[in-house]
Amino acid sequence: MKDARAALRYAKAILNLAKDSKDDSAVNTDMQLIASTISENPELAVALQSPIIKSADKINVLKATFSNQVNNITLGLFNLLQENKRISMLASIAKQYTIIYDYYHHIQVAKVTTAVPITTEIEKKVLAKIEALTGEKANLENVINPDILGGFILRVGDVQYDASISNYLSELKKEFDNSHYIPKI
Repeated sequence: MKDARAALRYAKAILNLAKDSKDDSAVNTDMQLIASTISENPELAVALQSPIIKSADKINVLKATFSNQVNNITLGLFNLLQENKRISMLASIAKQYTIIYDYYHHIQVAKVTTAVPITTEIEKKVLAKIEALTGEKANLENVINPDILGGFILRVGDVQYDASISNYLSELKKEFDNSHYIPKI
């Protein structure tokens, strides 16, 4: 719990610094890259969490991994975390940053669940439809769930639209169960 609050404070401080230097969107891109890289590489996550690995070695790994791809503010965050002995919090700081960045810029997170991955063409259409309906931009997160059989489930904020095949089959089953028709034998 303490680490979550500390991660949020670091994220807010980095966002304020980035806004002042007009680099908040570049830093957001950096934070998304960092969060996805750490989540996709369990070895890196373990190395950052390890109390055995020296913080200087952790910084060297981070700089070797990200130095040509990230902003100077992000590199400064690496150094600040090393000084404060909080490098292990980098992934949660990156996630918190993107959350408050989206909130600050009125960008919603839309989750679309499909049986197979969606194409970039369909993703663009979904994002355009979300923006037309809500008036706000959205980041799309695609969740793959073969159990829905086909169609999609779209969730934006606390509104959900279920257009999945499994939902249609469930509704059809309910209609048959509630049918007043009694077959004659």
